[in-house]
This record gives sequence, C-alpha cells and structure tokens, in this order.
Amino acid sequence: MTNFHRSLVLGCSALALASCGADEIVSPGTGGDVIINNPPATATPTPTPTPTSTLVTPAAGCPTISDPVGLTDDNTISGPTGEYRVCTLPARFTASSTLPYVEGLLYRINGRVDVGTDGGAADTGADTDVELTIEPGVILFSSGSGWLNVNRGNTIDANGTADRPIVFTSRDNVLGLNNANSSGQWGGVVLSGRAPVTDCIAPGATPGTTACERQVEGAAQPALFGGATVDDSSGSMSYVQIRYSGFVLSGDSELQALTTGGTGTGTQLSNIMSYNSSDDGVEFFGGQFNLRNLIVVGAEDDSLDTDTGVKVDMQNVIAIQRPGVGDTIIEADSSNGLEEDTPRQNTRISNATFIANSGTGDQAIRIRGFADYTIVNSILVDNEGSTPCLRIDNTETLNRAANAAIDEAGPVVFNSFALDCSVDFRDSSGGVTAAQIETRFNAGSNNDADFTNTLTMGFVNGSNEDGVAVFDPTGISSFFQLPTSIGAVYAGNDSWIQGWTCNSATVTFDAAVSDCTSLPVY
Repeated sequence: MTNFHRSLVLGCSALALASCGADEIVSPGTGGDVIINNPPATATPTPTPTPTSTLVTPAAGCPTISDPVGLTDDNTISGPTGEYRVCTLPARFTASSTLPYVEGLLYRINGRVDVGTDGGAADTGADTDVELTIEPGVILFSSGSGWLNVNRGNTIDANGTADRPIVFTSRDNVLGLNNANSSGQWGGVVLSGRAPVTDCIAPGATPGTTACERQVEGAAQPALFGGATVDDSSGSMSYVQIRYSGFVLSGDSELQALTTGGTGTGTQLSNIMSYNSSDDGVEFFGGQFNLRNLIVVGAEDDSLDTDTGVKVDMQNVIAIQRPGVGDTIIEADSSNGLEEDTPRQNTRISNATFIANSGTGDQAIRIRGFADYTIVNSILVDNEGSTPCLRIDNTETLNRAANAAIDEAGPVVFNSFALDCSVDFRDSSGGVTAAQIETRFNAGSNNDADFTNTLTMGFVNGSNEDGVAVFDPTGISSFFQLPTSIGAVYAGNDSWIQGWTCNSATVTFDAAVSDCTSLPVY
C-alpha cells in the first residue's frame, strides 16, 4: 500500500480530443480517433516494478536554491521504490538556480512553472536571463495541468548522463499506479525561443519576423514564442526522459512530451526519450536546430510532428508505436492556406528506425503543407499489417522544383530508405496518386519498397538492414555523420541507447535499466 503525506493536487478530467491545424501548438492528428488511456484509480501496476533491495528513504529537507522564493517542502510521498521528500518548485524562477541531485528527494512541478519572464520577440537588453540547471539523476514529477515553460530570453541546462538520466514524469508513476497504457497525466516541457516561425497569430504579420509570434495553446496566461533570431538559444537538454505527458490544458489543447517553439541553432538537444505521450511524442513549431539520438515510444498521436517553418536535422531516431495505438509516425506540417509562408519547413532525417502499429491505419508517414522533407538511411516497418507506409499530399509537396526565392528546397527526398509494409503508398489529397508517390520514391538511390526486415529486439539491425547500401548524408548537412549502415541501431552504433532509457511492454532497450512504470534508483 502506498502512502502520500500532505495533499498533492492531481487534476483529473475526461480528455476529449478534436482535430486541429498547424496554427496550434498542439495537434491531435491527421484523422481517426486518438485514445488516451488513463488507468483506473484501483489499477494494479502491470508489470509490477522490480523491487529494490533497499527502499529509498526521504531526504531530511529541501536544498536552498538561488531563487528568492525557493523550494517548498511538501513533506513526503511513497511508492514501490520507497519514500521521498517532495520539494515543490516556485511558479516562476526569477533568478538562475540549480536543482541538485539529492538522494531520497523529488522535485514537484505544481501547475505552470516558468523559467524567467518572457523577454519578447527581440532581445532589447531587458531579458531576465534566468538559467535553470538540473543535475544528472534528478527526478521531477507533476500531475494534471503541470508543465515547464522556458521563456524567451532564458535557458535550461538539463544534462543528465548515460548512467543518471534526468526524468520528468507523473505523480502516478511515483505512486506505482501506472501500467503499460498509462498516459496524459501531466503537461510536458516547452522550450520557447526567438527563431523564425510561420502561421502568425497577429493578422497581417510577416512570417519569420519579430511581428510573427505564436502562442502555447491552452496556457491560461500568454506563453509566446517566435522572432527573427536564427541562432537563439533555449539552452541544452541531454539524457532526458519525459514520461506520461499530454494532459489537456484547456478545451481540446494538450501538450506533448517535448514541444519546441521558435527554438534556435544555439540550442543543444540530444539523447531525448519521450514515453507514452497522449498527444505527439515531440512537436517542433518553427525554429532551426539539430537533434541527435531521439527515442519516441508509445505516442498516442504522431511520434514526430513538425510544423510552421521548422528547419531541423535529426540523426539516430527510434520511433515505436504501442500496438493499436497512435496515428502517424511522422506528420509534417498542415494544409491550411498558409503553405507559402516562409521560412518553409525543411526536416532532414538520417538513420531512423520507425515501427508502426497504428491505431488509425491511415498512413505511417504523412508529408504535406508544401513542406520540404528528406529521409535517408532509414527503415520503416508496419507491424499493424495494413497501414500504408507513405502518403504525400499536394503536387507542390511531392515535385516542386528548388527555388531559393520562395525558400523551396525541392521535391521530397528519399535515399537508402527501406519499407516493409503490406501497402507501400496510398492515394493522397491534392491530386497525388500512390503511383506518383512511388515514382518519386524510386527516383532516389538504394530505396527498397519490397524490403523484408530482419530486426532483432524490434529495432536492432539484422543482416537485411546491414545489406542496404548507405547514402552519404554529410553532403546534406555538416551536422550528419557518415554511418556504416542504415537504421538507428547497428554494430558500432549500438551503445547510444544504453543506460539512460527505460523499458516497457512495447520495447526493451537495456536489461540493466528500470521499467518505465518504476522510478530509477541509484
């Protein structure tokens, strides 16, 4: 039996999702029903977390931090791994502060927590310049409408290590109430920056300028992002898990595990794991940055959602849907009448392993909204059995020639991309047929739409994957490294998943780490 000392607020509501477009910070999907599975109050944890030899005992008190409000000692909370001191964060950090790792201590995000005060679309010299530093091994939890927002002109330094990741999770996870289908139990993490975005909220504003801003939808108070500073920095995050996110903040608006809005090239992101988000695994709204080593497991809408002019390069990406749950693996932009806004989205991915188990069966990958998109050295497997691999909407998205004047990079690009689906291509809106998509796919080098996967553990290359010729991505971007195989995990590139992840009924990454239903104990 678990004990919870002193009341922690848990927001509970019936979560209803409706479709929304790219002009929103949240996007429940491209079609079909999105199901959020909150466990009943009497649920028995499944699987039962592995017991620890020694239960955690609570820290004596909360540490002193630089912020003048400081941390609030909210007594203790108990679960299967032991009893912890609860230290609640201030509603707003007004001074740069460090959350140290303390054995037997958890940090609580109570409602919206802001890092600094929004400094506006341009740096006028009046920024609060607050940096929130989170040490390796720190665990933060929340419930209901709790979420963390890093405002423009402020930064986060959340860098765990392979053996001590930083974990953002839910109150129910602490209490041991979660099972393999738990989700949507708190908001998530939002990075709000000053890099260019499109689909402006102000009528008549010019996209990509300081006049073009967007709102984190569902926030009770304004939470804005966007500007014209391409090299803006929201800080750095690495070796971070974000579990059970996606609570509906208001109406039909919910967050995902990690949301970036106008995040610039000064931001450093790597080794990020999103687990069981009730909306998207990650969603990127505008901005320009790179991301290496991304894992998305169990997202109930899209695993990777990219919107409103984002320019992002990603290498080593694993996205695995829970069986019968989720919409697409990739949703790229929206068709909403703003397709010609610039900057135009340009997402480029090398070395991904995508495992589709769609609950909607519409398509595994959907690219639309005149977005530019490149996928190389990657594998897509449909385990659901009838979901088409690839859908591309609008002839402009599929075939438009490069044109720098309108920030158009050219047609969608596929090289060394292997598809293992019973249906490879599907007819799309905007007059695009499956045959036309197949023609574009075949225009690339070393693509295979008749591939038979030999993956082990659900994501590790076998002989067939290693037999596909590699495309050199370094000519696309200096960010990319030349791989020796396609896919995200192969011999010589298999250690990056070890130590900092968590396991689940969906996928086991590392026998040495805890199940996602349990907290790690050091």
